[in-house]
Amino acid sequence: MRILVAEDDARVAANVRKGLERAGFDVDIAQRGDEAVAVAVAFDYDVIVLDVMLPGQDGIAVSKALRQAGKGMPILMLTALDEVVERVAGLDAGADDYLSKPFAMVELVARVKALLRRQLPGRKAQIESGPMRLDTGACTLHVGGALVPLTAKEYAILEYLMVNRGQLVSRTQVLEHVWGFELEGGDNLVEVMLGRIRRKLDQAGAGNPVTTVRGVGYRFENLDENP
Repeated sequence: MRILVAEDDARVAANVRKGLERAGFDVDIAQRGDEAVAVAVAFDYDVIVLDVMLPGQDGIAVSKALRQAGKGMPILMLTALDEVVERVAGLDAGADDYLSKPFAMVELVARVKALLRRQLPGRKAQIESGPMRLDTGACTLHVGGALVPLTAKEYAILEYLMVNRGQLVSRTQVLEHVWGFELEGGDNLVEVMLGRIRRKLDQAGAGNPVTTVRGVGYRFENLDENP
């Protein structure tokens, strides 16, 4: 699998490349934001590791540009700022996860692997509910025949909820399935992601099939059962 690392600090980029290559990945490096956009649009990377502070275009702008270009590969945002507002800005720009500097290489590799995790036991090739059709092979969502662009993390959350439709799942279950480990600030992260998913579903004409049970978790309501 091939990963793009967008990082202007040569020492950090070299260390990240070495760690990812040791984990079995092929790695390309981009040192500018505009360069990262150009190569990520031209080539299909499996994951992008994206620093927030880049010359040319910052990481937020790069993430937005890639999502607007229809690129849905997972994006792991690296930031030296550990403020909630900065993390939320990255997620709102289309990033799937974030990691604050300084970080341990073992955690970065674990998060990249979690972004690539796409297996659910016993899932069907297609999951349908009302006008929604989720293709688990292609990792795509159609509503009324129209493709709804989702990031990798948005897709993983929605797929998990639809596979368990009608059942209540906790935030912890969502975090463990999608991220694969405990995550500081995870509750807020799930809420941000679900907010993005809800907006996209509503704009596509699917309404809001995800119910929040305050303090407990979430339930995907089967649209076929709605009157």
